[in-house]
Amino acid sequence: MEEKNYSIDPVTEELARKAEKEGVETLWDRKKAMKTPCGFGEQGLCCRICAMGPCRISPTEGKGAQRGICGATADVIVARNLARMIAGGLATHSDHGRDIAHVLHMASRDGNYKITDEKKLLNLAAEWKIQTENRDIYDIAHEVAEVALNEFGKPFGALKLLERAPEQRKQVWEKNQIIPGAIDKEIVTIMHSTHIGCCANAEDLIYKGMKGSLADGWGGSMIGTELSDILFGVPVPRETEANLGVLEEDQVNIIVHGHEPSLSEMIVLAVEDPELLQLAKEVGAKGINLAGMCCTSNEVTMRHGIKIAGNFAQQELAIITGAVEAVIVDVQCIFPALAPLAKCYHTKFITTSPKAKITGATHIEFEEEKALASAKQIVKEAILNFKNRNKEKVFIPQAKSPAMVGYSVEAIKNQLDRVVNSNIDEIGTLKPLADCIVSGVLRGAAGIVGCNNPKIKHDYGHIELMKELIKNDIIIVTTGCAAQAAAKAGLMSKEARKFAGKGLERVCELVDIPPVLHMGSCVDISRILLLVSELAQLLQVDMSALPVVGAAPEWMSEKAVSIGTYVVTSGIDTWLGVVPPVTGSATVVDLLTNKAEDIVGAKFYVEPDPRKAAQQMIERIEEKREALGLSLAEAEA
Repeated sequence: MEEKNYSIDPVTEELARKAEKEGVETLWDRKKAMKTPCGFGEQGLCCRICAMGPCRISPTEGKGAQRGICGATADVIVARNLARMIAGGLATHSDHGRDIAHVLHMASRDGNYKITDEKKLLNLAAEWKIQTENRDIYDIAHEVAEVALNEFGKPFGALKLLERAPEQRKQVWEKNQIIPGAIDKEIVTIMHSTHIGCCANAEDLIYKGMKGSLADGWGGSMIGTELSDILFGVPVPRETEANLGVLEEDQVNIIVHGHEPSLSEMIVLAVEDPELLQLAKEVGAKGINLAGMCCTSNEVTMRHGIKIAGNFAQQELAIITGAVEAVIVDVQCIFPALAPLAKCYHTKFITTSPKAKITGATHIEFEEEKALASAKQIVKEAILNFKNRNKEKVFIPQAKSPAMVGYSVEAIKNQLDRVVNSNIDEIGTLKPLADCIVSGVLRGAAGIVGCNNPKIKHDYGHIELMKELIKNDIIIVTTGCAAQAAAKAGLMSKEARKFAGKGLERVCELVDIPPVLHMGSCVDISRILLLVSELAQLLQVDMSALPVVGAAPEWMSEKAVSIGTYVVTSGIDTWLGVVPPVTGSATVVDLLTNKAEDIVGAKFYVEPDPRKAAQQMIERIEEKREALGLSLAEAEA
């Protein structure tokens, strides 16, 4: 048997080898079966948006077709494809935000969905100039929801949450005419402009992509985060455990997987229901063990401490343990391969969203109008499946790691308040963090986010990059599958401060935090935007001037393309560990990795080797420090 090396995570390695022995397929097998990938597709040079093609363009002059049948050049085809990827990511994140706004609109005192954080609701209402005095809190919530929903289709004006950016950043957007209007309008504009016979200027298409991406980060995603906090609570630091070792041999194991907390929050309540717990005992289990996968896991762990089963590349492995009664999913990042895989074991694969029906799955529609009853019905299916478990197929790895999760912007401020002097003006701000950066105790900060991708050894890109950066006194904030990689590797425990440089280690001790801070799911990258924005305003500079960088070492989705673009367009240099499909156009590559800095003050870097990427990021941080007059030599002096 061919020796394989799947992951740096020993749990993933063990279960992938179990899959081999049992003859079931995983994403690594499908990756191998692809053999040589399509070279045109990898370079972004394949166009299939009309039926005259598909057209495949050669980037080399004199070799092969130089234009598509309509006359589109390689530059135009690559830019169109990239813009459409951004539109896909923008649509996905924004639809998440829209759904949460609808849930807020149905919230009531006697309903399943209630207001958990009234203070955050009132703050947002004041920000949006909504009358709050002498009004019922739920009337206010419903109006906030209506204003949020209007952001998706309003006929005039810019997005409201863009006002949270520093004035310098807003001026950059205005100068380049990339301030987005209604969220849905930006999606439609990109799709219209990339239709056959429409926009054929690569630079203009990239500008449209930048504009659309801002409607994601400062629009749909930020709306999703803000309203989720209002409904389900602002995350606070709490302890959890991470990796597939969190599964229990003598309990009903349920995994929630997907992205929208409107489902997972109800599943959390359902598994605590006394009648369902009694049913679990009646079928021979000692209890119900709920764990999370992907971004749904981040949502419920940061609000309830629900254990993290794993990240994107581990979703099949959860079933391969043979110990999972049900995988309950909603939308995004769900392998269709889970349906045939579940039939090799006893696991029920349950889809719940009309947006994500999958052939071969058990579909039980989650009805938000009767959310808790709907969730209980789904959980009951899992409990009744416990008796079908084949004990001979069960293998639960022992490895799991402790982690501290739930560092919202508010939680970070609360932690910083512990070490602030008696000056009351500094309480509840990020000023202590800014002071640490100015003094050189911290060289800077990095946001590391994103998916898993079988082009890179599982979790390797995330963990090696994080280790190198914290060793060099760069604090890390992280979301999504990158956050789960850090949790599994032990980098989110307070004991991980021993891996940090002296400055970061000291900050971690004083503030009582780990060197890698869990900030939530992928939509919660909007929290990182607000963190950087507030730091910039404290230091009275643009976001692009700060010694702050971003990275997506193992990205794979259209959402990641939109995220990366809005992070760069917000002024934060961003490193990618997987080459995006743009290399067929020298013009587009130059725009993204060079000219973007002149346009928006930041650019993309592509470096698959995480250690090399870390060194480049450190060098860039030092350039920013020097430009601000904060060189390391001066700090050390």
